[in-house]
Amino acid sequence: MRIIEVIGDCGHVDTIRGIAEQYEIMDCWVARSEEDERCSMRLLVRPEKQQAVIDAVQLALTAVPGWRIIIYPIEGVLPRAEEIKGDKKYNGSRTREELYNEIEVGARLDSNFILLVIFSTIVVAIGLIEDNIAVVIGAMVIAPLLGPNIAFAFGASLGDKVLILQSLKTNFTGLLLALALSYAMGFLWADGMDSQELLARTNVTIPAMVLALVAGAAGVLSMTTGISSTLVGVMVAVALLPPTATVGLMLAHGNYKLALGAALLLAVNLVSVNLAAKLVLLFKGVKPRTWLDKQKARQSMVIYIIVWVISLVVLAGSMQAYHSYIQP
Repeated sequence: MRIIEVIGDCGHVDTIRGIAEQYEIMDCWVARSEEDERCSMRLLVRPEKQQAVIDAVQLALTAVPGWRIIIYPIEGVLPRAEEIKGDKKYNGSRTREELYNEIEVGARLDSNFILLVIFSTIVVAIGLIEDNIAVVIGAMVIAPLLGPNIAFAFGASLGDKVLILQSLKTNFTGLLLALALSYAMGFLWADGMDSQELLARTNVTIPAMVLALVAGAAGVLSMTTGISSTLVGVMVAVALLPPTATVGLMLAHGNYKLALGAALLLAVNLVSVNLAAKLVLLFKGVKPRTWLDKQKARQSMVIYIIVWVISLVVLAGSMQAYHSYIQP
């Protein structure tokens, strides 16, 4: 349940009330400003109608200057609202705007992202070399590399070119930085290249691909439904940083066969996360508001899914070739 506050000219109060009546919201009230002609109109909206109400308000006020929508989560309402029975339309999704605010943060290329990549790469490289699973898991949790990939899939769902380009830039920067730093660290350690944790990241298999698909889907599902506590498990299951660091460490020691295996694992995880994220967003009905944007997003969605499916098939073939002809 949410409170949707619409701030704008008082002349549009009747319009907002009309929307409230149309969607049979739970409650509606208006607070007028004493200093000017602006009003704060608040709507108490059931979960299954939140996105429809927000879209209707945006459509009604598109040509009106100075309006703003603010969405408030609420802990509870008394008296309790009656349970919704037999409603098959609502699938537990958060609104598009809430998802955008949360996911866009993960695609930002700022000092925090850079520092987290540096710190997590140092931690994971030490954990891999020292064969310390606890340290490796800790690095997985603080690594920010999952965010840009989810943002990329989300941007493709909305046809948002700005978010797509921003997430791509952030993702490539993070991966290249982690690769370069782990490569440099490889020269500092002469031993430890035979640790079990390190070698485990050079063995890519079909079960690893399935794991990445399922865990990636679970991660996006947790975000769309607001159950963010499961994200920690997803960060560990679909770890992008350990294979990236393994590639750098193996390249530094001239072990190109194992570096190739780690690179394949990284590619499988990247493709699986993006494909799973897109499929879940499609299933949850995340799409743009306007008809034109929906048409553009539908076209990009088809291309997006086809490209990632083909990439996954190619990687599956590459894995078989690697195990048959390259891996010792």
